[in-house]
Amino acid sequence: MAQQQKQQVQWFPGHMAKTRRKIREMLPLVDAVTVILDARIPESSQNPEIADLIGKKPVLYLLNKCDLADAAITERWIAYWKKQGKTSLAVDCRSGKGLHQFRTAIRSLCKERIRINEEKGMAGKALRVMVVGIPNTGKSSFINRMAKESKAKVEDRAGVTRSNQWFVIDGGLELLDTPGVLWPKFEDPNVGDKLAFTGGVKDQVVDIELLAMRLLSILAQNYPQMLADRYRMTETAGLADYELLELLGKKRGMLMRGGEVDTLRAATTLLDEFRAGKLGRLSFEAPPTEGERADDQF
Repeated sequence: MAQQQKQQVQWFPGHMAKTRRKIREMLPLVDAVTVILDARIPESSQNPEIADLIGKKPVLYLLNKCDLADAAITERWIAYWKKQGKTSLAVDCRSGKGLHQFRTAIRSLCKERIRINEEKGMAGKALRVMVVGIPNTGKSSFINRMAKESKAKVEDRAGVTRSNQWFVIDGGLELLDTPGVLWPKFEDPNVGDKLAFTGGVKDQVVDIELLAMRLLSILAQNYPQMLADRYRMTETAGLADYELLELLGKKRGMLMRGGEVDTLRAATTLLDEFRAGKLGRLSFEAPPTEGERADDQF
């Protein structure tokens, strides 16, 4: 069967343009920015427009969902960025793993602001940190975890819209939550695919079956043991994308009347189980080796 045509994934609803404007307006009020990334796709889950907006503000990158990513590759990303002068932490915002380092890392990044505050007689003044990220990277989980641990209260502040909230956190920190925001166009179609795999783009705007075929193709080439362990798919070599999806459906007994495979059900199952971490830990992007540019893991 012929290889399926790759879809071009794009999603930029109107409210995201508004969010981008609000982020620009609120940046002068904060001392630092925390960017929530998906540890499986650290490059693709970075909104390039946010980097331009942030400018010279101190930035802490949180590689969230680290328990779903290849641990060795995540450590490589942290080391790679450290050489570039970037501070990052591997965390899991749902369980709280790694978040004990957050306060210390922010205070280290803001040591100059702390010094200035002390010189002005404002020692102990809370540091304000804006939290940004694309949809579904775990920004809400981070806010909820930090708020729960600190018994945070939500405060109404002048100039803050209803979509932005301040949280007072123990340890002299105030967090400003912002809605998730993408950028208007993914120049690289692989970026759109990876965002769709991980849920950064809504399923309603993509062809689920084509997306699942693309994911299966990557898994068959790079993580065949995952398919064998989870779906008993042991003979995948040489199969076209659609044939892989049909094989998965057959292995799971997803047959309709007449014996035809329910490929939509198979596709939905694959994506749901992948996103839940049931297939195992994997990363779609690895940092470049010295002298090379950043590239896909696959």
